[in-house]
Amino acid sequence: MSATRYTYLGPAGTFTEAALHTLPEAATRELVPLPSVQAALDAVRAGEAAGAFVAIENSVEGAVTATADELAHGAPLMIYREVLLPISFALLVRPGTTLADIKTVTSHPVAQPQVRRWLGDHLPQARWEAAASNADGARLVQEGQADGAFAGEFAAALYGLEPLVTDIHDAQNAITRFVLVGRPGRVSSPTGADKTSMVVWLGDNHPGALLELLQEFAVRGVNLMRIESRPTGHGLGNYCFSIDCEGHLTERRVSEALMGLRRICPQIRFLGSYPRADQRTATPRQPGTSDEDFDRAADWLSRCLDGRGES
Repeated sequence: MSATRYTYLGPAGTFTEAALHTLPEAATRELVPLPSVQAALDAVRAGEAAGAFVAIENSVEGAVTATADELAHGAPLMIYREVLLPISFALLVRPGTTLADIKTVTSHPVAQPQVRRWLGDHLPQARWEAAASNADGARLVQEGQADGAFAGEFAAALYGLEPLVTDIHDAQNAITRFVLVGRPGRVSSPTGADKTSMVVWLGDNHPGALLELLQEFAVRGVNLMRIESRPTGHGLGNYCFSIDCEGHLTERRVSEALMGLRRICPQIRFLGSYPRADQRTATPRQPGTSDEDFDRAADWLSRCLDGRGES
């Protein structure tokens, strides 16, 4: 395995690359752009890279499904870091192009919902064509295969383009969440501001099945930060759930919630416990859900078993 190589969705000039450069260790790694999320993750699975840096969630569109599905169904991987990057698009064009000249626009499919309203207001006749990434859309414009690309303004110089319009976004304060993914290993130490991710499959689709899943978190005071359903690929109505919760696997309330899920669900994929990018500590804990509360309850049970009484 190359311990100094990170892969990411390329080519150069993507938001993924911009977010990757916010990691301090990026300065000492070989950063390798690849054509897809799957290729970036498969390089890690094959031992060709130590980590892959990919987008996993957007505040406008929700899950990045390519990443969510790969983490759920490919060979196991784990999340070790996350980065939050504010997103604002520029319309990149060849020099001399005006809005009236633009007949086709392109970008990554995840970008379209973030600029759809602007596009309808300013370029209602333009045809949208999907690109493998935002930077790949810029490359298509450079090569004359499209008239405009929605990408980061920083990508313009890389492809000999000009930002015709900047600061494009339908939703204010749009943010994309990126994760650094590696092969399974020991979880990092808790920081007090952590997140735990997993994928959970339901045993069968009976009334209350999802409620039973959620109760494993609720009764232990574990706050869910995200839960999204994804089809398993085994017919309509068969879903798994991608879940992020507050806390670290070493915390009793989190570990016991996962053990509770494991008792009632046929499959759980643990995706890691890692520091939260926003560094926010968990929501106030409910009474009875601290590690000390779990320890006292275990000690009480031990005294009951061996006849030492309740003191």
